[in-house]
Amino acid sequence: MKNNNQIIQSSWWQRDSHEDRRSFLLTRMQIKSALRAWFLNQDFIEVETACLQSSPGNETHLHAFSTKITTESGAYHSLYLHTSPEFACKKLLAAGEKKIFTFAPVFRNKEYSKLHHPEFTMLEWYVTDTSYNYLIEHCHEILKIAAKIAENQQWSYAGRTIIATDKPERIKLVNAFKDFAGIDIMATLCNNKPRRKKLADAAQAQGIRVAKDDTWSDIFSRIIVERIEPNLGNSSPVILDAYPLCESTLARRCPNENLFAERFELYCCGVELANAFGELTDPTIQRQLFEANMAEKHRIYGERYPIDEDFLSALAEMPPASGCAMGFDRLVMLATGAQRIDQVIWTPLPNFA
Repeated sequence: MKNNNQIIQSSWWQRDSHEDRRSFLLTRMQIKSALRAWFLNQDFIEVETACLQSSPGNETHLHAFSTKITTESGAYHSLYLHTSPEFACKKLLAAGEKKIFTFAPVFRNKEYSKLHHPEFTMLEWYVTDTSYNYLIEHCHEILKIAAKIAENQQWSYAGRTIIATDKPERIKLVNAFKDFAGIDIMATLCNNKPRRKKLADAAQAQGIRVAKDDTWSDIFSRIIVERIEPNLGNSSPVILDAYPLCESTLARRCPNENLFAERFELYCCGVELANAFGELTDPTIQRQLFEANMAEKHRIYGERYPIDEDFLSALAEMPPASGCAMGFDRLVMLATGAQRIDQVIWTPLPNFA
C-alpha cells in the first residue's frame, strides 16, 4: 500500500477560482435555506447528529475513515466518521421524535469523481407511521423548490435533459430490467436467494461483461450502471421502485411480496439523487443482514466494521417509519448547471489521484 505524506495543494481559494464558483455556492446557500423553511413548515424538527460513531455503517462497498479516541487513562477506542446519519436518526425516532430532518456532513473513503467527494452533505429526513410512498411527494417538492431558487427548471447533465418540476415517473425495477437490459430479474431469485449463474448467463447473453469472481450483487450493480441508469431521468425525474430484498439491507419487505423491498431511488439526468426506504425495524433480521454484509466485505476487502449494538437495541423500540437520503451537493449541481461536485462545495478537498 502506498503511503504518500506529501501535502497536495489546492487552488479553490484563489480569487479567480473562487469567483468562477461563487454563483453556484450562493445558490447552494439559498436552496438550503428554502428547503429548511419547507421542512419546518411541514412540522419537521431539524436535528444535528454526531459525525463520530462507533460504527460507520455496515454496507459492503462503503469505505469509512477511522480514528481513535484516547481516554484520560490512556486507553484507545476506535471510532469512525459516519457514512450516513441514518443510525443516529433512527435512534432519535426510537427516543420519541416523529418527523426529523438533517443536513449532515458525511464521509466516504475511496470516492472522488465528478459526482463523488470524500466529504459531502446528505439531506436526510424520517417520518414515523407514514408510508414510504409519501417520500416520493417530498422528493418532487424538493426538486421544485431547488428549480425555483436556481431559476432553472431545465436541468442538463452528461447529454441528458429533464424538466425538474415534472412529476417523477415511477418505474418498477423489474420492468426497468426487462425494458432496458432484456433481463428477467425475478427469474434469478429463488426464495429470496440470488441465483448467480442465472443472472450471469442472462447478463452475458445481453453483452454485459461478467468476471469469474463476480457475485450476483456485482452483476446486478453492473447492469444497473451500464443499462438501467443511462435510461433514467432523460426527460423527467424517475423513481426506480421496489428493489430486491437482497439489495435492501435497511428496508422492509413489500406487503404481500416475498422478493422485493420498500426501496426506491430518485434519478435525474441519469444521476442518482436519493435513496429511500420503508424502514426495517426487526433487530434480528437486521443483525443477520449486517453480519452477511460484513462477511462479504471481509472476503472482498479484508476488513469489516463493528455492528452498532445500540442501533439494534433502538430498532426494537422504533415505531414504523420511512426515510430518505438525498445527496444535497448533487441536487445543487443539477439545479445550477455545475458539471462537477467540487464546484458546489465551499471548501473542496484537492484531488489526490
